[in-house]
Amino acid sequence: MNNSFARRALVALVISAGAIAHAQEKETIRPEVGKPLQAAQELLKAHKPKEALGEITKADAVANKTAFESYLVERMRASAAAGAGDVPLAIKAFEAVIASGRLAPAESLTMMQALAGSYYRDKDYARAIAWSARYFKEGGTDPQLRLVLIHSYYLNGDYDAAAQEALADIQADEKAGKAPPEDRLQLLANAYLKQNDPNRYAWSLEKLVAYYPKKEYWADLITRTQKKMTFAERLALDVLRLRLATDNLDGPEEYMEMAQLALTAGYPSEAKKVIEQGYANGTLGKGVAADRHKRMRDLVDKQAADDRKSLAKGESDAAALADKDGVALVNLGFAYVTDGQFDKGLALMERGIARGIKDENRPQDAKLHLGVAYFMAGRKDKALEIFPTVTGIHGAADMGRLWALRARQPQERPAA
Repeated sequence: MNNSFARRALVALVISAGAIAHAQEKETIRPEVGKPLQAAQELLKAHKPKEALGEITKADAVANKTAFESYLVERMRASAAAGAGDVPLAIKAFEAVIASGRLAPAESLTMMQALAGSYYRDKDYARAIAWSARYFKEGGTDPQLRLVLIHSYYLNGDYDAAAQEALADIQADEKAGKAPPEDRLQLLANAYLKQNDPNRYAWSLEKLVAYYPKKEYWADLITRTQKKMTFAERLALDVLRLRLATDNLDGPEEYMEMAQLALTAGYPSEAKKVIEQGYANGTLGKGVAADRHKRMRDLVDKQAADDRKSLAKGESDAAALADKDGVALVNLGFAYVTDGQFDKGLALMERGIARGIKDENRPQDAKLHLGVAYFMAGRKDKALEIFPTVTGIHGAADMGRLWALRARQPQERPAA
């Protein structure tokens, strides 16, 4: 990143012998200054910056130099020092050249870039910030230097400023209809994390998941959401459903736990699909717990078969339809959905929600499950209508928001 700044600076700083001669027509350059500078120029052309520095030192040794002569000496010294890799000397010369006030605006911006990059490379983040900020204040627009500025704030421990600058870039990209760069979103998240701001950190994770839905981002976001003090334990199965949908079901124990919770909730077909997936991807059926996995597999196979027969006979439909509380219809409908009978299941769930649910938390849970059911059916458009309507402070609204993020991402086929 900073090497490009040095190259730009060299282009801006190199003075040809012709340029020096032309300068002599406007301002006086004495031969004892001009000749060693011309020699230095030839050495720079021959890619001999260290030798060029020797000639520049001769020019600098001339007594009583004019302001213009000093400017030319420092300008050439900056070029030679940058070429020789002498960062401290180049920095000192850059600053002297800029301070002369003789540069054209474009040249001045290029040298500010070089200075900011050099200070950043030298881990002098305070000065890197100062020169980067001045560069942008005077009209610079280079996106690489934006990164230097933001990283300098972060590495200098000013996490709030780093977050503000990163957020400004992210919002500008979003306003322009572009996906913000992943590294900018990561830096924003890390800046919030350094400030011990869990809410804004979670918000930045949601942004990362929205634009770059990587497994590890999802895992962090789901875990942090579940750890909120207000998050209700009754949503444990919903959390595992989302982990499954984001490829984050972690190890055999979580597969077994999800299957058990699904059985307990009355969804043996869902439990069966979870166990089948665990066997298919090699998570289950191995090691010292293989026999336990097989017992669970046999159990869910039997209960799923029994449940399918019961659903086929409509044995549960009449009771659910007769119940004045719509929760029975919602649960029955979700059972049909997990069995792959999407149309019938969704209709029953819609009917149950319309009937009304007495428990204060269950209406929000029911809407969440209806959104998940539409997602399972491959109808993401409907799911995205429902998830934003889920409210409450006990986790259902959080789960609805995360499921909405998942629903906006590719889905090749109806979920299990």
